[in-house]
Amino acid sequence: MKRLVILGGKESGTGAALLGRKLGYDVFLSDKGRIEPEYKDILTHAGIDFEEGQHTESRIFGADIVVKSPGIPDTVPMIVRLRESGTEVISEIEFAGRHTDARMICITGSNGKTTTTLLTHHILSQAGVDAGLAGNVGKSLAAQVAEQAHEVYVVELSSFQLDGMFRFKADVAVITNITPDHLDRYDHKFENYADAKFRILQNMDADGMFIYGMDCDVVRERVEILKPVPSCAGFTYGTEPLKNGAHMEGNTVVVQWEGRRFSVDKADISIRGRHNVYNAMAAILVCLRIGLTDDAIRRGLKSFPQVEHRLETVAVKQGVTYINDSKATNVDSAWYALDSMTAPVVWIAGGTDKGNDYSVLFPLVKEKVKVLVCMGVDNRKLVENFSSLCEVVDTHSLDETIGACRRYAMTGDTVLLSPCCASFDLFKNYEQRGELFKEKVNAIPDK
Repeated sequence: MKRLVILGGKESGTGAALLGRKLGYDVFLSDKGRIEPEYKDILTHAGIDFEEGQHTESRIFGADIVVKSPGIPDTVPMIVRLRESGTEVISEIEFAGRHTDARMICITGSNGKTTTTLLTHHILSQAGVDAGLAGNVGKSLAAQVAEQAHEVYVVELSSFQLDGMFRFKADVAVITNITPDHLDRYDHKFENYADAKFRILQNMDADGMFIYGMDCDVVRERVEILKPVPSCAGFTYGTEPLKNGAHMEGNTVVVQWEGRRFSVDKADISIRGRHNVYNAMAAILVCLRIGLTDDAIRRGLKSFPQVEHRLETVAVKQGVTYINDSKATNVDSAWYALDSMTAPVVWIAGGTDKGNDYSVLFPLVKEKVKVLVCMGVDNRKLVENFSSLCEVVDTHSLDETIGACRRYAMTGDTVLLSPCCASFDLFKNYEQRGELFKEKVNAIPDK
């Protein structure tokens, strides 16, 4: 019996363990931290051996295959030694992909990938397509392959997941854009990060389709020299018609694919902002490729709900609109959020800085932001960058931040949580940051 070792006991690791068990592997899961009770229960119920709080090397080395959490860098000594010993170390997505013939719609990018993934899945599901949602959102792909197989999967992929994928093949691949992010994981070299994103194209053949954001110089220039095997379709906010792709004609989104023409008024897309027009363009191209009717696509675009933690309107309190954009953990995401604002903004930013260059935000901040409320353990970089452009308030807890926002926001203003930074200085993750923000906002009296 072959031995499968899983490193990491959260959603992806537990899913990989379930699939390994179904395939007949001798499965052992190891997590150096604490395994959450829900995952312990799943592992125990399935009879899967596991440990937490340590990595017992004698139980890990000698595995036939190792599936590691995307959060574990390739540079960790144990991973280096495993590979040097000849052990194959892969991601959960790679493992799952080897055991299913389902069509794979795979979406990556520095910004917009979650919304594009959720929107694509929503349109397909509303149209009656048997589509699973996996990757960074939804349930583990491996768990679904093991227990709830679908004909199609819509998979959001981070660069970390792509790093561990080797034989996996996407049928449709989407790159929304590439901007600096996670550079600490890539030797602080943007080129390495971009290379990781483009791994989504590996193994694609002439039957595949590659959809990409043409307004991102990094992506467009790579596509021009890449000469990819799959068919290409770009999307742009520009007005130049494309033979295969999407563009704008006034306020109308126009999408063309292999002689078929689809159009929709921007007002009929449920999510607002230029960035969401890009996301909709990508989703429409995917759905045209899958073969959905125009009516089905329009229904899905119109009925798509807000994405939690992504420009999510929380409430209007005392005439002030509060928006949760906690998922905006880099500069580019915050740019799109600020760009979509039409009222004076009290902007909440801060957290764990990832080597951000804030200069691209200066024009928008000068135009739209009345007050920047910094929320983090160390806000010096934000204060230094923005003090000459708007009033800046330095706070170090969520309670302080909400208090400052209530002092400065007037009727008709928008309080925008779009942090530009990771959450790990004050919060467990961006989800917790967003949830706690919403709790505090909802506790504000209506009058």
